[in-house]
Amino acid sequence: MKFSAFSLGVALAASRTNAFMAPSPVARSVGPMFSSEAKEETAATTTTDDAPAADTKDFDKKVVEETAAELNVAATAAAVNAPAPAPVTPQPYVLQTLDKSKIIPGRYADEEFSVALPFLKRPPKLDGTTAGDFGFDPFGFTEDLDVFTMQEAEIRHGRLAMLAIVGWPLSELLAPSWMLQDGKAPSVLNGMNIPSALAIVTFFGAVGFFEYQTALRRNDNTAFGTMHRADLVDCVDGKYGVAGDYGWDPLNLYSSIGDNAYARKGLREVEVSHGRMAMLGITGFALQEYVTGHPVVENSMFFHPNFQLPALVAAYYTFGFFFEFDEDTEGTFYRFRSSSEGRARWENLQMGLGMTSSGATPSPRAGTSSSGAGFDPSKVLDGVKNTYKNLEKTFVNKD
Repeated sequence: MKFSAFSLGVALAASRTNAFMAPSPVARSVGPMFSSEAKEETAATTTTDDAPAADTKDFDKKVVEETAAELNVAATAAAVNAPAPAPVTPQPYVLQTLDKSKIIPGRYADEEFSVALPFLKRPPKLDGTTAGDFGFDPFGFTEDLDVFTMQEAEIRHGRLAMLAIVGWPLSELLAPSWMLQDGKAPSVLNGMNIPSALAIVTFFGAVGFFEYQTALRRNDNTAFGTMHRADLVDCVDGKYGVAGDYGWDPLNLYSSIGDNAYARKGLREVEVSHGRMAMLGITGFALQEYVTGHPVVENSMFFHPNFQLPALVAAYYTFGFFFEFDEDTEGTFYRFRSSSEGRARWENLQMGLGMTSSGATPSPRAGTSSSGAGFDPSKVLDGVKNTYKNLEKTFVNKD
């Protein structure tokens, strides 16, 4: 290895300094700085110039061959003496579960467009952290106003609307006529008499006093506030608590679907959604009565006994009895298709109505029987008629 190291050093020096070749004219023009260097350079130049070119090439080739041989021997020895790699033990798969003990902020932070209005950009302050936040702010109120204050106002209006959407039709059904306006609930658009006006003023006075007492309340030091601080510990606005928190839960329903941060946020989101629908509904009630001049409970299938609403409900459940909703993975289309259970139910119904021969095996294809006949509504009616006639004959024979 000593010879190899020496040979390698010589080869490197030869490749870098060109010691075996004549110096360039530029190098000659510069010249050595000291006399000793001049002697060494002169000697090296003389030796190089006197050496034959063939001997120089043979020497370089010999150095390269011996160096390559030594390196191969060293690599082989290292590979033989290297320790065997330790066997890799497969690790069991650990299911990654979501930490539901706290809310992860920014549910829609990576979304460029609003979830509620996909054709508009998502407002920067509405990232889906709070309940009911779907990025709906087409007029940009969140840019200039406090988001928590607006959420507090929305939840109060939603709760009042949920009370009104129930109380409005009940007042028209149960209240005495002297409290109504031509059978309609008293309102700004319908007008009001003195008793109803006093009742409305009293109610809104009580609500206003309650709002005055609670508008600047501190709710982070209550039992619910402490729980909300833990739920929103990673959220920037978590220090304000939760909008609409008055510490009122007499039936202990707040954690009924799960005692964790995500379950509580889910219930808050349900309340906000119902409040928004109620605000739209009560506005529709007022506009409908103002335009038509008739109470909303008049000739309505929702407020009087009739067969329309039960028929719609029965049709809805019957449809779902045979068909199921189908959505492609990319969300490009929506459709209904007959499910495997629905096909089996339809074939059982066909046999029950006498639409197939006795003992026939139902076909696996939707809407077909063993005879190959497709779905025919007239056959359903014929089967119902035959069943009715058979029951009639049985009843007559018993008499």
